[in-house]
Amino acid sequence: MTPDKSAVIDLFARHVSSGKVAFFQRAGIEFVMGRREGAYIWDIDGRTRLINCHCNGGVFNLGHRHPAVVQALVESVQTLDIGNHHLISEPRARLAARLAELAPGLSYTVFAVGGGEATDLAIKVARGYTGRQKIVSASGGYHGHTGFALFTGDEKYFAPFGPRAPGFTQVPFNDIDALAAEMKDTAAVILETIPATLGMPIPKPDYLPQVRRLCDTHGALLILDEIQAGLGRTGRLWAYEHFDVTPDMMLLGKGLSGGVYPMAATLMRSELERVFQADPFVHISTFGGAEVGCPVALKVLEISADPAFLAHVQAISQIFAEGFADLQRHHASVLVGLRQMGLMMGIEMIHPACGPLFSKAAYDNGFLSIYAANDTRVAQFLPPLIIERPLAEELLERVDAALAQVTKMMGVA
Repeated sequence: MTPDKSAVIDLFARHVSSGKVAFFQRAGIEFVMGRREGAYIWDIDGRTRLINCHCNGGVFNLGHRHPAVVQALVESVQTLDIGNHHLISEPRARLAARLAELAPGLSYTVFAVGGGEATDLAIKVARGYTGRQKIVSASGGYHGHTGFALFTGDEKYFAPFGPRAPGFTQVPFNDIDALAAEMKDTAAVILETIPATLGMPIPKPDYLPQVRRLCDTHGALLILDEIQAGLGRTGRLWAYEHFDVTPDMMLLGKGLSGGVYPMAATLMRSELERVFQADPFVHISTFGGAEVGCPVALKVLEISADPAFLAHVQAISQIFAEGFADLQRHHASVLVGLRQMGLMMGIEMIHPACGPLFSKAAYDNGFLSIYAANDTRVAQFLPPLIIERPLAEELLERVDAALAQVTKMMGVA
């Protein structure tokens, strides 16, 4: 029996979020997520199918309901449950050990439910370890809506709830001089390796190495947020590998879940773990690193770290690089170009109105792409890492049609 879509929308509006329903109704996108499989999602009434090129910021790196990931959860739930964060845990130990193998130099992991919680923990560690309070982040960056994470972001995210907490400051991304001017008495610099909400600006080749040197010079810690950029999205397991740097802490989330069980993590150098030695219960997370989800995350790591898988990401990214070069020539009046590292891509256009218009045009042309909230000239373009050449080529055709629609709406043809 097909669900009554209008009834679902009404129920959501009355009990979850009236604002979201009103927003999507104004945009003409009354889509209720129903069936989902691989690269596709269907409306609950089955009439609309979209290629998911948003992937919830990388949650669905491996597509929806990847068979091996689903099987890992099915097997896990036969014997495991949430577990108890206070006790020693075999599943957590095995997952943390595998993360340490895959991220050399980051020997310890503290698990969380989501990326915001992982960010909060990293800031707590930085302050506890250094004895300092100052946290420097990038303007336009985003690290979550919770606690300390909220104050690493732009004012619009926390202003409705009060002023920014003391000890937090922002500098422009890719501006090493601005960062250098703020390094005195800094506990940590926190950056997304590639800032997704800022529209995927690619770091200058020497930017992150210079940030690393500044942190070392001033005794500050470097926290790299790979919640969206990690786990193969850029064609390497960790995006920071492209820049020959190693952070003091790395944040993971989203894709670590395999899209089926919430999982996030803060990885850190071994000496930072001493923050917890005097009182190992000073930080706990009831659902963080839930035992039933650990085999799921291990399966995600097994797939994502496979050299053949990473080579596939690189090959598909080249198809998009070449395709967007052609699209830029055909849509020069609206398309500036593609910001790209692997399959982490931002479609840069000429005007702040273009991103929202492109999101609508994408929907009309059968794919999901969400504009970057902190640079609305850019549409985030994050297809699942599992797609093959034919679907990549089909997507380029759909993007072509969407750009033509944006051009018409902007009146710049």
